[in-house]
Amino acid sequence: MQNKFQNSVAYNVRRFLPYYKKHTKVLVFDLICAMLTTLCELIFPLIVSMVTDQAVKNPSAITWAFILRPALFYLALRLVDAGAFYYMQSMGHIMGAKIETDMRSDLFSHLQQLSFSFYNNTKIGQIMSRMTSDLFDITEFSHHCPEEFVIAFFKIGVTFIILMTVNVPLTLLIFLMLPALLLTTYFFSGRLRKVFSDCRWQLGEINAQTEDSLLGMRVVQSFANEEIENQKFSRSNQTFLALKKKQYRVMAAFHITTRLMDGIMNITVVVAGSLFMAKGRITAGQFLSYLLYVNMLLAAVRRLVEFTEQFQKGMTGIERFVEIMDAPLEIKDSPGAKPLKDVKGEIRFEDVSFHYADAVDEEVLSNTNLVVPAGQNIALVGPSGSGKTTMCNLIPRFYDVNKGRILVDGQDIKTLQLKSLRDNIGMVQQDVYLFSGTVLDNIVYGKPGADLEAVMDAAKLAGAHDFIMALPDAYDTHVGERGVKLSGGQKQRISIARVFLKDPPILLLDEATSALDNESERIVQKSLERLAKGRTTLTIAHRLTTIRNADVIWVLTENGLEESGTHQELMAMHGVYSKFYRMYSAGKSQTKEQEVLV
Repeated sequence: MQNKFQNSVAYNVRRFLPYYKKHTKVLVFDLICAMLTTLCELIFPLIVSMVTDQAVKNPSAITWAFILRPALFYLALRLVDAGAFYYMQSMGHIMGAKIETDMRSDLFSHLQQLSFSFYNNTKIGQIMSRMTSDLFDITEFSHHCPEEFVIAFFKIGVTFIILMTVNVPLTLLIFLMLPALLLTTYFFSGRLRKVFSDCRWQLGEINAQTEDSLLGMRVVQSFANEEIENQKFSRSNQTFLALKKKQYRVMAAFHITTRLMDGIMNITVVVAGSLFMAKGRITAGQFLSYLLYVNMLLAAVRRLVEFTEQFQKGMTGIERFVEIMDAPLEIKDSPGAKPLKDVKGEIRFEDVSFHYADAVDEEVLSNTNLVVPAGQNIALVGPSGSGKTTMCNLIPRFYDVNKGRILVDGQDIKTLQLKSLRDNIGMVQQDVYLFSGTVLDNIVYGKPGADLEAVMDAAKLAGAHDFIMALPDAYDTHVGERGVKLSGGQKQRISIARVFLKDPPILLLDEATSALDNESERIVQKSLERLAKGRTTLTIAHRLTTIRNADVIWVLTENGLEESGTHQELMAMHGVYSKFYRMYSAGKSQTKEQEVLV
């Protein structure tokens, strides 16, 4: 029941209305201007009626003095209309753009707080579609929706009152036909909303596929699979075309129906009005003004009906906006959360169990109890699926444990402020992400506001300063999207410099050298050893030679912690670690190495 309500128009409108609060004065004045622009249209048929009746009764009375008074009055109204219309077109649209900006800011802020679980199951292209085209339609909706309804109801209401004073039976006959037009609109509005939603979804899929293909262009071209990508894109594109065809067919059926109703109402006025005029129940001027008012009424209804298309686009955009805004913040500060201060770095796992949301029956960690003493360098090795990376992701609360708790310096991390916790943790991962910008931008990301001297000191510690100075613009060199202008080793050293600048007491190294060549690995390994000095460090190792000097090596298997000790102690045990190390040292094939160790 709740989900049904959340998908309803009423729920989406209720979520959208607060965005008008900051713009209440502009909105009210905009609606006043909308009514003023309607006033000119309502006055004109009265002027026509007055002049026509006077011309029929007494043509000699049509003098300049008689004509100029209503003409000047009408021109004055037109000047008011021009000013009101300008306000609607400028400030009204600006209000809509401001609402779009506020919604986009809220959406981006909410996206920043969503957990890894959300991004594991959501395509970035779909999100981008909601951030751009959906919100643009909301801009038009937020401005035009109040205007269109106010104009339509004001015009319909005033027209009804005026026409009732002319001829009650004919007016009632016309207005009794309106429900049929409104029912037609209601019937098509649901279908329009569905096809608009389907089109938006498919557009998001095209965005996602385009992003995926372009970001993987090196792989595409290296395998000469351009034609495969073209075929995949063509299928998505053709699906979108089919949905657009369906959309236009529904729109065409909608407009044909309304035009047919339009014609029926017009001819009804002509036929019935002619009969009433023949019987002397209305004058020629009244009949003429009646035709003008009925056409004005039909134009108002037609405008409202045609606005249904824009209304449904806007509602679809709001629905897709609300869908993301309603995505729960799984990882957030608990009430009364406190900052993490004076960090020593002890990490403790107490009876921790964890499974991923989409694999409830497959526990990655089960009743795990481990202690990382403050300042120690702990290396984690073991087969894939043993929980090494998961452990590192649980410490900064990228995911929350399902059972048990994790403590830092004796404090449950769920009782700590999330930002404070993560401020004290540095991560260096195998898959380095550099932002599009300069080398300086990417290093200073570790400590926003740091000066150039501090950045250069961090780069020197990371072994990155020399190669940075050799770049065309040194620290001001643009690295390209995802750092494509740099080598793997260079990107890794910049990421290490970023963590050096952050200077956290806790360090998590997730296979930081596994994708590097031997020379780059040697340089980066030295940087990592300098970085780990004096910090609590967890190192996930792919190449076992890189963790020989760790204080303690933990060997994790599907059974949990299988072995622990120094390199020498574990080799002396002739157990799991010893077997792994001998296989690695013997130079087994990369395939075998990955099967065993990754």
